[in-house]
Amino acid sequence: MAISQDLLDLLACPQCKQPVKLSQDRAWLICAACCLRYEIRDDIPIMLVDEARPLEP
Repeated sequence: MAISQDLLDLLACPQCKQPVKLSQDRAWLICAACCLRYEIRDDIPIMLVDEARPLEP
């Protein structure tokens, strides 16, 4: 089961509160404002700043 669009519309970056977008491979939530990505594990977004990774160029 993938993340629904309804859930995606509610989620925001915990650091800057801007909307996040789903990566093309559907494995990450991307915050363009902070240049961070949040992993999705077992269809659960891990929205913790401490576990976020920088965007790869």
